[in-house]
Amino acid sequence: MAFDEKMADRVRELIAPVTHSVEEKKMFGGLCFMVDDKMCVGVKADQIMLRIDPELTDGALEEEGCTPMVHGGKIMPGFIFVDNAALHTQKQLAHWVNRALAYNKFAAPSKKKKTAAKRK
Repeated sequence: MAFDEKMADRVRELIAPVTHSVEEKKMFGGLCFMVDDKMCVGVKADQIMLRIDPELTDGALEEEGCTPMVHGGKIMPGFIFVDNAALHTQKQLAHWVNRALAYNKFAAPSKKKKTAAKRK
């Protein structure tokens, strides 16, 4: 899976001091930072994915480099992409990562898939 390893390092630097409950998972063609078992920030080759407050999605999409996340032809409220070109400084990146971390406290956990052993 191709993702921007330097960007992943930058995201790690921002998340590490805030929580010890972070897990990195390779998914969606990139690296996803799961905070408290919830999708928070994803790093792809040329953009990051963020899970933010769905009420703030429209306003966020007006900011530089932002596009909506589209899945199955539908816009996913609360999920946006920000182009790496709009994230030159650590301050710019922190702006977005902090928004995702702030919402993470209130976000619903993703549904866990039952394993074959648990189904029986």
